Amino acid sequence: MSEFITAFQVADFDASPKLIKVEAPLAKAHDVLIDVRACGLNFADLLMSSGKYQDTPATPFTLGMEFAGDIVALGSDVPSHLAIGMRVAAYVGQGGLADTAIASAQRCIPLPESLSYNDAAALQITYGTSHMALMYKARLQPGERLIVTGAAGGVGLTAVELGKLIGAEVIAIARGAAKLEIARAAGADHLIDADDPDLRDKIKALGGADVVYDAVGGDLFEACFRATNPDGRIVLIGFAGGNLPNVKPNHMLVKNITLIGFYWGAYFDFAPKVVAESLDQLFGWAAAGKITPHISHRLPLAQTAEGLALLAERQATGKVIINP
Repeated sequence: MSEFITAFQVADFDASPKLIKVEAPLAKAHDVLIDVRACGLNFADLLMSSGKYQDTPATPFTLGMEFAGDIVALGSDVPSHLAIGMRVAAYVGQGGLADTAIASAQRCIPLPESLSYNDAAALQITYGTSHMALMYKARLQPGERLIVTGAAGGVGLTAVELGKLIGAEVIAIARGAAKLEIARAAGADHLIDADDPDLRDKIKALGGADVVYDAVGGDLFEACFRATNPDGRIVLIGFAGGNLPNVKPNHMLVKNITLIGFYWGAYFDFAPKVVAESLDQLFGWAAAGKITPHISHRLPLAQTAEGLALLAERQATGKVIINP
């Protein structure tokens, strides 16, 4: 292996990340070294590159939270179920946007033969987030009415798809006819434009929301909150709209609404078994064709900055994948 690799690094939060040569990582006792075949981009990468993400590491660091590839080296204490040459996926938080990356052995998931590197890289954060948010936290039930904001985005599309797989009636909210059509193709039963001035009334006319999956925040959250049925659950996934929602606790009390904060990555620290079981089910569903990651762009490592720009400008529908 070469002593140097190419990596997309953040050296300074006041400067744009750059593709540079860095020393190749070395696998410690419990680590696995992986040749990266595909790395998924996430909105969190944008926040991290400017130092605004809750888990931003100290500079310099390599972006790339989730990836898939081939094991090329093993630490001395890596379990025997992992072997050199094995195809795996891993969530690492940072380091995936490179030729080669390090992952803790406990975060490596062997890939089914029928699952591609691209789909595996696209699946972990987005489907993992939606699967655990809807099933583990919100306890979404068949027949319930689910609202998904940002329904054509990376996590939104997975919430639409999984909501239908669970058996819910899905209301997709996205901006513009093209994005709404993508949500329809993912299984949405009803479509509402995010710019509709009568958003709350449109939701109420459909029967209101039992569960809200909100990745946008701001005014969209407030409209969905007002259209949530008594005893409803609202899951806060993120704030892609840029504004934090204005929560009214007295209204929550009167309507018996449960507001749930959800950050998928934290579960690796305090409940790793829950994440492992969730990902195992998702990989099985993907291998069986029950879910299909929507990838709107595939780009080489040299075009990573363009991929991040697609996310920043909301030009991506589904996932952006980088292929080193």
